[in-house]
Amino acid sequence: MLSRDIVDPPQGLHRMLPGALTAINKLGTAILTELTDLNRILLNLARSREFPDGSSRHGYDFIAPLDPEGHIDPVLWKKYRDYCRIRRFWAGEDDEVGRLVHKPGGAEHARWVFDYNPNQDDDDEVGYKFGAHAFLPGEYVSISGQDGKLHTFHVIAVNPVMLSMALIKSFELEIKL
Repeated sequence: MLSRDIVDPPQGLHRMLPGALTAINKLGTAILTELTDLNRILLNLARSREFPDGSSRHGYDFIAPLDPEGHIDPVLWKKYRDYCRIRRFWAGEDDEVGRLVHKPGGAEHARWVFDYNPNQDDDDEVGYKFGAHAFLPGEYVSISGQDGKLHTFHVIAVNPVMLSMALIKSFELEIKL
């Protein structure tokens, strides 16, 4: 795309996506939006007895704000909580989409939870000391699944969020114009 094809974003777009950079073509359709404070984090199941080589078919893909050290930033999370989504993918099961939620309780006096149904607590998956762990490629984190078992995951990728129709559908994001 040539720079002459980019025009100013429509009125109100900055309110719709705070912190967003948007390129708009002459037809007025959004081509690419980067939510500068958010990251897309991919976790794959690490090695275990059941999966000696780990598994790229079992894991989580989620959106969260990270500080410069790779920790989840609770202040930015409050600002962007509607965009902090999680997609759980598990071979042989349908994907589950939920929200990254900061709930009271736990050893850290607050805990990060993957919440798939806000009306139930029994479906929550709790990140083990997520507040202290850095989400950087190559690191490991643990999540207590719905079955209560603790599983270890390998941080595969951490990238800026690039808003696209595929991402909106995958995470069931609600974008209001």
